[in-house]
Amino acid sequence: MILTTLEGVPGKTIVEHYGLAQGSTIRAKHIGKDIMASLKNLVGGELKAYTELLQESRQEAVERMVQQAEELGANAVVNIRFATSSVAQGAAELFAYGTAVKVE
Repeated sequence: MILTTLEGVPGKTIVEHYGLAQGSTIRAKHIGKDIMASLKNLVGGELKAYTELLQESRQEAVERMVQQAEELGANAVVNIRFATSSVAQGAAELFAYGTAVKVE
């Protein structure tokens, strides 16, 4: 599966268009990690627990998007974008979406 943020795949031609492919996950903060992040916030620096949480969330959302694209018959997803939204206090959705296509 070819994944790109471009509108097409360089050197390839889009021969079929399958429409939107999407994947999402909703994650909540872990109370222990949240306490450690609050302490780190006082002294500054990277909040590694949140960085890891977001990385895992992006990966899961992309995997779900790819699965949906494969079910549609695509071999590429172009124009990929990410969005986030808060769905409850302490929980957020990470959403990945793009256009499922077949390229040759």
